[in-house]
Amino acid sequence: MPRKDPCQKQACEIQKCLQANNYVESKCQAVIQELCKCCAQYPKRRSVVCSGFEKEEEET
Repeated sequence: MPRKDPCQKQACEIQKCLQANNYVESKCQAVIQELCKCCAQYPKRRSVVCSGFEKEEEET
């Protein structure tokens, strides 16, 4: 059985927030920050959910 992604809960919260706010990202910044905090706690490739954030960091 695969391990649960450690940041899955935060990713789901972002989706819920975006749906509730007609996909206006600015209304979900607090939830997005929670995901960023979660991603910062784990080594690269530990969380599939965080892979998009890792790519953004490499590009900047």
